Amino acid sequence: MQDTRIVPESANPVMAYLEVTDAGTVFPLHDEVVIGRDPQDSLASDRFLCIPEHTVSRRHARIRLRGGAYFVEDLHSFNGTFVLGKRLQPGAWHPLHDGDELAVSSAQIVFHSLLAPTPASQPSVIQQRVDATLYANSQWMSPDTASVDAEATIRKLHAMAQVGIAVGAVKNSETLIEKIMNLIFELFPLAERAVILLRKARGEEPVQVAARRRDGRIESGARMRTSRTIVNEVLEKKQSILSVDTLADRHFGSQESIVDQAIRSVMCVPLLLEGEVLGLVQVDTSSDPYAFKGDDLEMLTGVCAEMAVALKNFQLYSDIERLLEGFVCASVQAIEERDPATAGHSFRVAHYAEGLSRAVDRADGPELRHIVFTNDQLREIRYAALLHDFGKVGVREHVLRKEKKLHHADMRLLEQRFKYACACLEREAYRQLVERQCEHDLGTAAFREEKQRIEAALQAEFARLDGFLGAIRHANEPAISYTAASHELDAILDYTYRDRNGAVAPLLEAHEHLALGVSKGCLTAEERKQIESHVADTYSFLILIPWTQDLAGVPAIAHGHHEKLDGSGYPMGLSGAQIGMQTRILTICDIYDALTAGDRPYKKALPVEQALELLDAESRAGHIDSRVFRVFVESKVWAAA
Repeated sequence: MQDTRIVPESANPVMAYLEVTDAGTVFPLHDEVVIGRDPQDSLASDRFLCIPEHTVSRRHARIRLRGGAYFVEDLHSFNGTFVLGKRLQPGAWHPLHDGDELAVSSAQIVFHSLLAPTPASQPSVIQQRVDATLYANSQWMSPDTASVDAEATIRKLHAMAQVGIAVGAVKNSETLIEKIMNLIFELFPLAERAVILLRKARGEEPVQVAARRRDGRIESGARMRTSRTIVNEVLEKKQSILSVDTLADRHFGSQESIVDQAIRSVMCVPLLLEGEVLGLVQVDTSSDPYAFKGDDLEMLTGVCAEMAVALKNFQLYSDIERLLEGFVCASVQAIEERDPATAGHSFRVAHYAEGLSRAVDRADGPELRHIVFTNDQLREIRYAALLHDFGKVGVREHVLRKEKKLHHADMRLLEQRFKYACACLEREAYRQLVERQCEHDLGTAAFREEKQRIEAALQAEFARLDGFLGAIRHANEPAISYTAASHELDAILDYTYRDRNGAVAPLLEAHEHLALGVSKGCLTAEERKQIESHVADTYSFLILIPWTQDLAGVPAIAHGHHEKLDGSGYPMGLSGAQIGMQTRILTICDIYDALTAGDRPYKKALPVEQALELLDAESRAGHIDSRVFRVFVESKVWAAA
């Protein structure tokens, strides 16, 4: 039966849609949509499917178009996301097929794809088979089966095809230049030398970036000179040049570089794109004055046209990379300026994490031999390390910058209360002395004796209060490792005095006693909860960034940097294999820098040896990866910072 439901139109083509069966509504899909509870979410209405149920997380799940197919990801929701009755692992992408049923809490959603079926699902009709490996070998056709001319033509066609493959597959200009060099010598069997010159910026003189001979020898710029006359003519006229019998050519034959290197035949072609000359390629020979022909020049011009497109793409890609790098660094700088005491932490952790990743990649032990990181994965962990604390932007500043167990203002208030208590005790003692004098009419000697007794008692009580205040100041200092709370704090909590109105007042408030009793660090349970929330906030921020496929793991890596292998970490309580290798590396680097960073108001910097001892204890307790920790110690990545 034909589906007659109407999918709303949009400026972008609808690729699929979601049918919310209970509500009887249809939600069109383009490239990405988030499913959640909060109708005030910052995403556009066509990118946020709101399900107003309290059991649905604020951002519950996400559906994205990737590589011509749709995938769904659970965003670490509280109640989970289900596809065909199976709960998805948070952070992992699950492919969706037409008709798949999704369950988001009690909401039932059916996914409908409007994409053309993949070839794998279509019946195949094979009309002819060709062994593609024959075309991968430039010598696949021998003189026994074809003429030399036919072989040369096919070899050139094969090389031209390789140019297109190289342009599409290569990801950096250095590799592209090397491939082009190889293809030039394959395309032109009589070429003896090849030179590539590129402009670093528009209007600048091109500089030599590659120069090679057929036998593979790399020539320096001093030894392999180019003719300025030829170069200028190509740059100014934006035309390709072919010179046969160059020594006899009246335009070029008198040039010193031509004579010195005995150049007999040369082709020089601009790398031209949209009227802009990016550089040029020169191919020459000293053996045959007629080595190159007109069709050779046309072929080299075509190669250079493709190379120019690729180089421009690399330039644009580099600009985008620099933009991303600048944005990330500026964001980190902005966050760290909120807490000058920790300035530089994220940059140091990124440096350690990148170095440790390379060390793990090089490790040849049986436990880590299978771990190999690509350049993209190294960039992933670098950006994850730089942004791992970004969520602290949402932590209140007095909590973020807390130096001791009591805030400065709270400690000053407590000290003033001690002074007030002493004044109240003194006032009450002298009031009682006056009343006794009025009631019993003490003589001079008796009055003096009573006054001395009261003052001695006051001094003893003042000394006791000074001891209390000293104990509080000692307890106010944060501890790096767990320490038992002082029993003297309980005695202070029980101590009371009468204020000027005669009401009983405590010397130490309950919330102050609770803060001073913190056994490690300086944060109360509520404050620590605020600090720990920065991990989830970091993830919520990072998933909003449309990361490219090679950086798609950044949010998940950063999200898990406080997880522990035994499941005692936060925010998700992951354990074992649920924690990826990149996250394990980031965790160790983050802990190390937190321990060894310069003196902070709430702690002193630990020496390297003591920090490693604490990390070793974490390793033996099963909190961090012992294999990665051993590589960390052996590689001493901190020494290269």
